[in-house]
Amino acid sequence: MALLSRDVYETRLAAMRALMDAHELEALALLTPGWLFFATNYPELHLAPWERPVAVVVPREGAPFALLHELSSGALADSLRRGVMWVSDVTIYGEHPRVVDRVPLAPQWRETMADLLRAHGLGRGAIGVDALAGPLADVPRLLPRLELISIGAELRELRLVKHPEELDAMRAGAALSDWAQERYREGIRPGRLVTELDWSMGAAIMEEAARRHPGEHVELYLATLAGEASASPHGAGMRTDARIERGDVVVNIVCVRVNGLWVENERTWFCGAPDDVQRRAFEAATEAMQAGVAVCRTGEPVCGIDAAAAAVYERTGHARFVRTRTGHGIGIEGHEFPHDMAFNTRPLRANEVYTVEPGIYLPGVGGFRQDDTVVIGDEPEVLTTTPLELDWLTLA
Repeated sequence: MALLSRDVYETRLAAMRALMDAHELEALALLTPGWLFFATNYPELHLAPWERPVAVVVPREGAPFALLHELSSGALADSLRRGVMWVSDVTIYGEHPRVVDRVPLAPQWRETMADLLRAHGLGRGAIGVDALAGPLADVPRLLPRLELISIGAELRELRLVKHPEELDAMRAGAALSDWAQERYREGIRPGRLVTELDWSMGAAIMEEAARRHPGEHVELYLATLAGEASASPHGAGMRTDARIERGDVVVNIVCVRVNGLWVENERTWFCGAPDDVQRRAFEAATEAMQAGVAVCRTGEPVCGIDAAAAAVYERTGHARFVRTRTGHGIGIEGHEFPHDMAFNTRPLRANEVYTVEPGIYLPGVGGFRQDDTVVIGDEPEVLTTTPLELDWLTLA
């Protein structure tokens, strides 16, 4: 497999064109990394578009085309050679205005895009965009009959329900994340430098990824929070010399991206037997997560996931120690749509994917968070299967 297949492309292209038909648009212009990957299968755009602007234009009729920066030219050529890139009509602009045979970055980006739109018969009419920002916003000055329309909310609908191939990639990522948690269980111990732990785990995980997924695309994000630092959901500015101490609560974050799709897998560990306060918080967080997973069913309200977890907090007396909503959509990006999970009353759809990660954060004690990645269906499909039992997560 080379990232995602042409079948995924055809499915996405049909959905984008149906959206254009519904809103009477001549094209879509996508400017941000997640959307560029969605439309092209090109995964290597890691630089912010405000620094090096990019665009992929998907016409209602005709082939898509893109404008990318020169820094991508090598990776782009490799993607085209391997058949990974879905869009072959790509213009590259350079950053060196005095070098011949290159289109310089400033101030000609907008002129280049205007010329491309004209050449593809898109110099007039309405184009939907994911973000009304950057140099594309200046293009209508050169094409007065062109109108740019923000259509971000409508576009988000296209990424909610996952293609079967996307789900397979997420299952593969989840399996690798479970393997990683086994390695963390072997590696968490008193005295270990927290940063060293994550870097060592990362090396082992990527070696396993190479064995399982040769020729494919795997990315990794790891973060371990130990002791009082774990009482902040994403840490509290941990010192570089922070070490795991006996008696610590340890929350680790394992995020794996296989062929462009992320999954999350988080567990709460104990370096030594927990005391009563720690145990009660752990049990409440685990029960809340399981309650949220239980309502990850087609037709249930999106906000029902958060409500189910919150009911456990209220009953156990931990509600005042909650700092985040219960989870988020996940897929092409680690935090996917919908952005308003706790307040969204629409029914869940089959093959949406969410993290379910309620957390309890006790100042001076630590954080307690279990996190599984779950596919919505008539029955929830829990992709991450690392054990949740206290005995398994307690390390001597």
